Amino acid sequence: MKSGLFTFLFAMWGLIIVGGGIVVTILGPISISGFGELNWFIASVIKAIIAIVLVVIWILILSKIKNWIFKKEIKL
Repeated sequence: MKSGLFTFLFAMWGLIIVGGGIVVTILGPISISGFGELNWFIASVIKAIIAIVLVVIWILILSKIKNWIFKKEIKL
């Protein structure tokens, strides 16, 4: 039982680190030009949408891992 919990925790922390790296290295430098005063606003909206999509993907991945661990534990 403990190995399933450790697998879940390792996956969770791995996704947090990978997600943070993606946000800092890829999303951080994004800039938009050609919209005048709204450049920063449009860039922020794009960054927020991408970040929300990443969070949803991370939640789905962790849900799949959780279900896999529970199914493995029940079969024992």
